Amino acid sequence: MNAPVSNTRYFLGLDGGGTKTECVLVDAEGKVLARSFAGASNPLRAGFTRAWFALSEAGDVVLRRQKIRAKDISGVCAGLGGAGRSSVVKRTTTFFQQSYPNAAVRVTTDLDVGLEAAFGTGEGILLLAGTGSAAFGRDSNGRTARAGGRGPWFSDEGSAFDIGRSAVRAVALFEEHRGPATALSKKLFSWNESGNWDVLLDQIAKNADDVFPKIFPLVAQLADKDDAVAREILSAAALSLAELARCVASDFGWLDREVSVAELGGVYGRSKYFDAEIEAALAKSLPRARTFRVETSPAEAAAHMAVRLVAAKGNAA
Repeated sequence: MNAPVSNTRYFLGLDGGGTKTECVLVDAEGKVLARSFAGASNPLRAGFTRAWFALSEAGDVVLRRQKIRAKDISGVCAGLGGAGRSSVVKRTTTFFQQSYPNAAVRVTTDLDVGLEAAFGTGEGILLLAGTGSAAFGRDSNGRTARAGGRGPWFSDEGSAFDIGRSAVRAVALFEEHRGPATALSKKLFSWNESGNWDVLLDQIAKNADDVFPKIFPLVAQLADKDDAVAREILSAAALSLAELARCVASDFGWLDREVSVAELGGVYGRSKYFDAEIEAALAKSLPRARTFRVETSPAEAAAHMAVRLVAAKGNAA
């Protein structure tokens, strides 16, 4: 006797940035069936080949856990760092269409899925701070505004990358007698398993994203132990993040009204000192802001967006 055919429909949601990728598999009711993690999948920072590998690995893991195949996926929504560029969206959409031949596909930014995780379709400001940083908001009319998030070369202030780079600079300045002493000097090379400047510089030249963001936890740790330089770095980062949120609020005309600011990303919850500095900076920039941490996984939000995408296509048909 043949096994009964399942009528379950499956949907994938992915959230990918410069450090990691999360993938969630849900059914048509949005119930989470499986979850996985993989490496970086921002194509502009990790490269397309590395991004494809991470996205494939994350998807394959949840398919295996549910014992289904790629052709069983009805919809895919991926929120990726770097997907603000149309060329990235086009190439990544093609990749997913080839990987999941029966799925409706939407590729958008990590900011979009983060905003969805924080506010659904409502209004508010997302303050994202992980490998990169940005503020992204939406008003009640559906208009959006963004500040930051344009990459580490001239943007991403207050991010883990920015903080790690500042820490390396602080150590160099101390060694050159141009800056104050800091416990970072004794711990930086062992933290990175680099041993000396030559090895560290080689690591940075090979892939800065594998170096600078990983220094952030060390800065956070030392700031909580009262290291003055680590605290100065984090205080400056907090001001930068608050300024990103203020710029978006100003664009909407929200400076003098209550506004919800959702905090999302790997820099939050790692240092009591840094968390307090961020809250103080936001209170000064946006006195009527109500801040909260995003509890819903952006990958879950992306999966729910995939369910809505397929439903909308069905209704249109």
